[in-house]
Amino acid sequence: MPLATARVATDRPARHIKQLVSHMGHKASTALSPDGRGTITVASGTCGLTATPDGLELTATAVDAESLAGVQDVVTRHLVRFATQEELSVEWTAPIDGAELDTTAPVVGAYLLGHHTPADDILGELAAATREATAGAAYMQVSSDEGALLTMLTGLTGARFAVEVGVFTGYSTLCIARGLADGGRLLACDVSEEWTAIGRPYWERAGVADRIDLRIAPALETLRALGPEPVVDIAFIDADKVGYPAYYEEIVRRLRPGGLVVLDNVFLGGHVLDPAYREEHHLAMRALNDLITADERVDSVMLPVRDGITIARRR
Repeated sequence: MPLATARVATDRPARHIKQLVSHMGHKASTALSPDGRGTITVASGTCGLTATPDGLELTATAVDAESLAGVQDVVTRHLVRFATQEELSVEWTAPIDGAELDTTAPVVGAYLLGHHTPADDILGELAAATREATAGAAYMQVSSDEGALLTMLTGLTGARFAVEVGVFTGYSTLCIARGLADGGRLLACDVSEEWTAIGRPYWERAGVADRIDLRIAPALETLRALGPEPVVDIAFIDADKVGYPAYYEEIVRRLRPGGLVVLDNVFLGGHVLDPAYREEHHLAMRALNDLITADERVDSVMLPVRDGITIARRR
């Protein structure tokens, strides 16, 4: 359970962040972002510091409970020591497992689902068919608000060539295809004939089947067969998580300036936020999230929608 938070009451949060980052720089790796957020990384873990209108918020993470306690101790001691003009009280929450986090509180999620342009009957029936045919795997389908977002983003980019990695039963495919400009084409990549077949009748009913080029093959092979020129207007990645870094790289190098790549499940159910989770897909997603933030080819934003969505725009 290697996550913990603390809220410190103070009217000088920005000053305390600067002090900690400055004074601990010779003992730890520290950073101060342009918007005033601080990060302190010691051998045992990391602590993020954020100023709020009424105090200072601390978020400590580490690979195990013992290391977490070490991070909490060193940050607390230095924070209290440097606060010479006021007496600070630092009270940490009990350790939290990342998988238990409500990355989007249920009440917020329900409100979001009730406040977007409603899905039409075709999308609703496809969602129902997916639940019936795939049972416990139905969670892999994007939600209706995320589908609406994909249609909107596709339309806003004026996309004529889109790429999707991970079709499942074709709900997101239909949403992207509907947003394409006249004459637009969607290259949809998946490895399952069975699940993609569920969506085909609904693509036909929606009048977009002729825009969808479904390729049943490993997505990397399909992407690498594309020309090297930047021709992709928008791409959506929602497939095997270990493959995300490779999919992202193949797509970004082919994005036109102003083109978008949208990545789903960047929180992995909260596991990415918790460094104790170290399976291959956790490490791959965590590393990719960091890479995109530092990637000078794109401007990006991560949104707390469903299981986390990143939108990156090619410069």
